[in-house]
Amino acid sequence: MQRATFIWTALCLLAGTAQAADMSWVEKSNDHAQMFLAAYAKLAPEGAASLGVDGLDENITDLSPGLHERSMKIIADVVTELESRLSNAVDSKVKQDLEILLKTGKDILHTQQLDYDNMLPYTNVSQSIFGGMRALIDPQVSRDRYPAAVVRMQKYAGLVDGYEPFTELAKELSQERFDVAGLVGPYRGEVEQDLERAETFITGIEELLSGTDLQGWESSYETLAGQMRDYNDWVRAEILPRARDDFRLPAVMYQDALKNWGVDASPESLIEQATKGYMDIRNEMEALAPLVARKMGYETNDYREVIALLKKNGAISGDKMLDHYHAVLRDIEEIIVREKLISLPERDAGIRIATAAETAQQPAPHLDAPRLIGNTGEYPYFVIPLLTQNEDGSWQQTDDTYEAGAWTLTAHEARPGHEMQFSSVIESGVSITRAVFAFNSANVEGWGLYAEAIVRPYLPIEGQLISLQYRLMRAARMFLDPMLNLGQITPEEAKHLIIDDVAIGESWAQNEVERYTYRMPGQATAYYYGYNKMQTLRTQTELKLQDAFDQQAFHDFVLDQGLLPPDILKQAVMDEFVPSQLN
Repeated sequence: MQRATFIWTALCLLAGTAQAADMSWVEKSNDHAQMFLAAYAKLAPEGAASLGVDGLDENITDLSPGLHERSMKIIADVVTELESRLSNAVDSKVKQDLEILLKTGKDILHTQQLDYDNMLPYTNVSQSIFGGMRALIDPQVSRDRYPAAVVRMQKYAGLVDGYEPFTELAKELSQERFDVAGLVGPYRGEVEQDLERAETFITGIEELLSGTDLQGWESSYETLAGQMRDYNDWVRAEILPRARDDFRLPAVMYQDALKNWGVDASPESLIEQATKGYMDIRNEMEALAPLVARKMGYETNDYREVIALLKKNGAISGDKMLDHYHAVLRDIEEIIVREKLISLPERDAGIRIATAAETAQQPAPHLDAPRLIGNTGEYPYFVIPLLTQNEDGSWQQTDDTYEAGAWTLTAHEARPGHEMQFSSVIESGVSITRAVFAFNSANVEGWGLYAEAIVRPYLPIEGQLISLQYRLMRAARMFLDPMLNLGQITPEEAKHLIIDDVAIGESWAQNEVERYTYRMPGQATAYYYGYNKMQTLRTQTELKLQDAFDQQAFHDFVLDQGLLPPDILKQAVMDEFVPSQLN
């Protein structure tokens, strides 16, 4: 799909709403946000339904001719109305939210036009349709919504009056631009990998439906599955010959990607900042590794060799994975309470193992957010990729399946990281704009990496070493991603550094290179960039408050603000939090 859909996808995955808020500004702000929700419902109903907009469960994205013009007009009309409303707004927070909405609209318009002017449209149909079905058939989705999945599937297949097969519309979306001179095709490696994984998504839809008590879906599924397989044959014949061999985006599009992920810096500046940080972190690891080796009885002081031994000796089998991560979470929660790091919710955090299709869709550990507008008690889940067994009964191992690594991963994805971030959105009563439209990766992933940092001093020493290793990886991302996209390093050289110097496994390293080069160019820079913003804000707050600084109050306040951009978050901390602590 066009790269602008990343923005809509982000809004879907990381959405929230104000609940039981008694602040009048929130209600006013939410009235303005409804315009964007209505636009989202028209352009991406599957995502809007997942977000919590009612009445869209049976709807699907309209890929019919005129998609670009239609979507540009819808967003442009919203921007025009927002500009009018901003000129009449009085409340300062409502103004801030209107400015966030206005920036979001303008960014979407800019990105969509860049895509249209530069890129040949290409749709990964198998993954798109699986995502639309998975959004409805989910343990956290009410059972009475499941039948809509069958209707949605029938619409994808063109079996409902007024609907053409989604696959045919996706073909036409590409074909109508085949003869436009100068358009850049999708990266060949991306298309080839999409085709390799397509069957997992096709059969994954059948597994989703088979796991329910729904009846009469089999014939529609067979029709849709046949269409999806035919579409993939068409991609081999028509898209692959038009694919580009160079993964790099046009320079203007890469800079735009950075901005959309929340990174307001040039590629050159990111490289300079991150290479310096990388060396500082690596020096810490070199100092800590001998202490870990002494504790564990290893005959080496090299941090790379120490990490390899921690992986080998602390491997977790697939059937013990869930229990182990739950135990680690309990230990981290004890640290959080004892050290007064942040206020914990009274309920437990959710952790689960992904299905095979989910693992193909997202091979890395991640947070699965529920329907959050109109939420009735559902909360996020920390999702661990499915681990498979070898023929001899042993379990395949990854960088996420050993004891020393479980600490930092749990802190990042569960508590005090993303799970608390989005749970706070549900519970604290922020505006829809601050929960949804202020989202970017720098805000979200910056907090996740910061969450690792505030827990790290209290972890077992081997857990501290891996926490530093993960931070080293984030710093590496912030210079490898732009270096690759500027042509300053090859994918092979980047992968070599990740494996040999960061000490990451081959599978994770391969995923990293794919991420920088064609999956999500620019996104990986947001972790370390956002982390630096959070560290800067904390330092400046401590300087203001000195002995009056309370880290638990500070962290609670930050989460209560929703997903604010760094500049607005800083303003809130300095104008509201600091004075409240000095009184």
